[in-house]
Amino acid sequence: MKFILASGSPRRMELLRQIGIEPQIMVSDYVEDNCKVDPAGLVIANAVGKGLRVLLNCNREDVVIAADTVVLLDNMVLGKPKDPLDAFNMLKNLSGRTHKVLTGVAVFYRGKKKVAVERTIVEFRTLTDREIQAYVATGEPADKAGAYGIQGRGAVFINSIAGCYSNVVGLPLARLYTLFAELDVTLYDEPPHQGITTGRST
Repeated sequence: MKFILASGSPRRMELLRQIGIEPQIMVSDYVEDNCKVDPAGLVIANAVGKGLRVLLNCNREDVVIAADTVVLLDNMVLGKPKDPLDAFNMLKNLSGRTHKVLTGVAVFYRGKKKVAVERTIVEFRTLTDREIQAYVATGEPADKAGAYGIQGRGAVFINSIAGCYSNVVGLPLARLYTLFAELDVTLYDEPPHQGITTGRST
């Protein structure tokens, strides 16, 4: 069994490694759809689209993992910034406010597909223009939904989160694990039974 990550995101790769998966990277050529009104439908459609494109070059026994993450502020979807000015404006809008991070996840295995959406609430502290400009100048916001990375320098902007941390990074690990279970994908071999009991001996 091989695990295929339909993404070039180094953050998603590191998250998979965190749970013992060394994925093969196959970047999807799917063109993301950013026109859907429903944000949950958007991230699911993009995750499924990415996965299906990669699935064409995989074997039936391969586990293909695809995901799409957006930031949602007042029902407005924030994807990756187009340029530094766009990144500045995104962060300016997020400053001092609460937003949602949505990730759509799709897993394909043996001709079956499972999908899910994870939501996390993130609260930003109030940022100065100078702070935002300095952060944008680092280049970190360029490839991140909402123009910040919680796992990087952007961590200092965040007062609190409610929900799954790894979802904000780009891949909700607990939700992914439940999708694996639904498809009978096992990450860990069960230890041999050695007659160990949990009851108290007398």
